Amino acid sequence: MGMRWGYKKYTLGTMMLVVGLTLLVVGEAGAAKKMPSFSEKAIGSGETINSNDLIGKVLLINFWATWCPPCREEIPVFKKFQTEYGPKGFSVIGVSIDQGGSRVVEKFVKKMKMNYPVFIGGSKLTREFGGVIGIPASFLVDRDGNLVNRYDGFVSEEILRRDLEKQLN
Repeated sequence: MGMRWGYKKYTLGTMMLVVGLTLLVVGEAGAAKKMPSFSEKAIGSGETINSNDLIGKVLLINFWATWCPPCREEIPVFKKFQTEYGPKGFSVIGVSIDQGGSRVVEKFVKKMKMNYPVFIGGSKLTREFGGVIGIPASFLVDRDGNLVNRYDGFVSEEILRRDLEKQLN
């Protein structure tokens, strides 16, 4: 009888663990991940970019570096989208992961005539966005501050436009 009771406890414990883990996973999948909080100084203007002030806008947050060829390739598309969709409540936010400091980034921003705010982000911010392990990496954020899409690597203008227009309409 003692062995039988031990088996029942083991089975009941295993079932509770499975149900608990299932509920945890389902709960995580059902809830949208929120954009991490940040407050940083924009390169060039010195203006504060505060994530709380951006709620109500659709955002494309792009992690990039001056030395990254695919990152450079995306910039003209981001500039076009900033001009085209900015009046509709959209903004690109550039997060440079350059280690060379703000002078290197500021020179690059001016050279590329980037028309959207850029700041230098640290490893804490990349972790808070779920771990940026390669660049470019971009995140589409809805008006409520939910991360709705993640793009690892270069992403085409067509895919970005499609996803962006879904959020703006």
